[in-house]
Amino acid sequence: MTPKTVLVADDHEVVRKGLIQILAGAPEFEVVSEASTGVIAVAEATHLKPDLIVMDIMMPELNGLEATRQITRKVRGSRVLILSMYHSEHLIREVLVSGARGYVLKSDAGRDLLTGMLAVSEGRTFFAPKVAEVVMAGFVAKSQPRTSDPENGAKENGRLTAREREIVQLLAEGNTNREIASSLSIGVSTVETHRGHIMQKLNLGSLSDLVRYAIRNEIVDC
Repeated sequence: MTPKTVLVADDHEVVRKGLIQILAGAPEFEVVSEASTGVIAVAEATHLKPDLIVMDIMMPELNGLEATRQITRKVRGSRVLILSMYHSEHLIREVLVSGARGYVLKSDAGRDLLTGMLAVSEGRTFFAPKVAEVVMAGFVAKSQPRTSDPENGAKENGRLTAREREIVQLLAEGNTNREIASSLSIGVSTVETHRGHIMQKLNLGSLSDLVRYAIRNEIVDC
């Protein structure tokens, strides 16, 4: 049987190399490339068109969710499995919307990773047991009345577009408007317009509020 080609994307070299070493002992898979940023992951996936991308969420330049959105839009036939240490309900919803077909927790990778990769590479979906529990709890919670929470107001209100999430990440990582414009190949005035819309949409008053939002919603690491 021809092995499935795999791209491993994680910004931590130790984790990335560890995954590659694990997969070296799995004849079903062949690692054809690796990526340390979301931008590199998109470029490598577009160029190589691997059968499967194992994608971390917390990555510099372009987070794993935005990279997944771009890959699933640009590369037909490539499937994405998310590998992350986070499993909040909000984040799981974002993963589903991004187009990923599987979600494995790093804490359970030894048990679930290969099973999840096989499932996703065969066109099925796979969610780690803890992730499935969160999804189920979210469905149950939706049937209950909700009260407002000032601390989480920005988290629940105003859904961001993919471009806005990119800009939130870059701002939270300390980039200036000009640096963001250069990174995304757009004008500085466009960045400023997006920034204004983001602050208004999320009802945020300062850059420090935006950074807290980005950390709380797992757009950047703390």
